[in-house]
Amino acid sequence: MASWADGSRIVAGLPETGEPTPRTWRVRKKLLVWERPLRRADYEALGDAAPDGDILGARVPDEGVKFALIADDPDVYFTTPHFDGYPAVLVRLARISVAELTELITEAWLAHAPKTLVKAFLANDES
Repeated sequence: MASWADGSRIVAGLPETGEPTPRTWRVRKKLLVWERPLRRADYEALGDAAPDGDILGARVPDEGVKFALIADDPDVYFTTPHFDGYPAVLVRLARISVAELTELITEAWLAHAPKTLVKAFLANDES
């Protein structure tokens, strides 16, 4: 299963990313992935379903993707009312594989990095 070190390594492999504060990764100034401990309101909303352990927040292209991820694997992905209307999903870090985390972070980067940067990245990736 994945760790914070895996997340850091994955993000570092993407162009123009940084970790301005521990466990908060950005492409230029746009937030991509971050540590997101649950808050009291989250515990109240989730009740007995509230997970323990490390929680990662990740931007996704849109809410359709968020809900598809949650429907596909609710043991890994979830959300709280705090994120209603926002294209982000929460992840139980201990339950996601490194390969799946790589895909999630890369998709977040592709959706939120500047278009010229994405185009250059994809052109280099195809060569």
